Amino acid sequence: MSRKGGAGKTTVAVNLMLAARASGVKAVLADADPLRSACEVLRDRDEVAGLFFETSASKLFALTEACRRSGADLLIIDTPAAPEADVAEAVKVADLCLAVSRPSYLDLAAAVRSVAIIQRLGREGMIVLNQCATPRNGVEPPSVVKAFEALRFAGLPVTPVALRSRLIYQTAFAQMRSVLEIDQKGAASAEVRRLFEHVWRVITGEARAPLRTANDDLGRPAGRPGGLVLRNA
Repeated sequence: MSRKGGAGKTTVAVNLMLAARASGVKAVLADADPLRSACEVLRDRDEVAGLFFETSASKLFALTEACRRSGADLLIIDTPAAPEADVAEAVKVADLCLAVSRPSYLDLAAAVRSVAIIQRLGREGMIVLNQCATPRNGVEPPSVVKAFEALRFAGLPVTPVALRSRLIYQTAFAQMRSVLEIDQKGAASAEVRRLFEHVWRVITGEARAPLRTANDDLGRPAGRPGGLVLRNA
């Protein structure tokens, strides 16, 4: 989720869903955003049946129940940026909410608003930084460091993996694929894979202990791994 357009919700949602399926998790994506960006990426794939659903906020509860009955392991909901009532409906049915934010002032402000909705509804959540500049010589760019610091007291942990600004995301979407399907050994694939693994551990209860956050990792060399929003259907 993000209360601001352009944060990369669809990029995160689609890549996480396909990463889940690549790891053997029966995952489905629900596109609840009227722009239908996720559907545009996925609609011409060979295995399109049962891969995603076009839906709306009012249908999310029924959809989660249908996915549960059909044996799905994971339902990922790509939400609209507004109205807040529609976003809240997605939060209500989710086991874990992921607030997606770029490291910019307006995006971080929107992330704080997302956190407020998650906390008001009593749900569990995390913040993921997306489209971050890549480190140079093992040093995080100032914009990324400042974003981590700004989110330190946001009220939710920041995921240990930040997704970087990489052209391969646009290349993959143009081919209706994920970054893992384009380049399994690339840096973007490694980030998405670690992000999914972290989220899946949280959803399945394997990471309920106090979570490491990106704030904890600022002093660590950038090349070393750290450790995602979704719905456990």
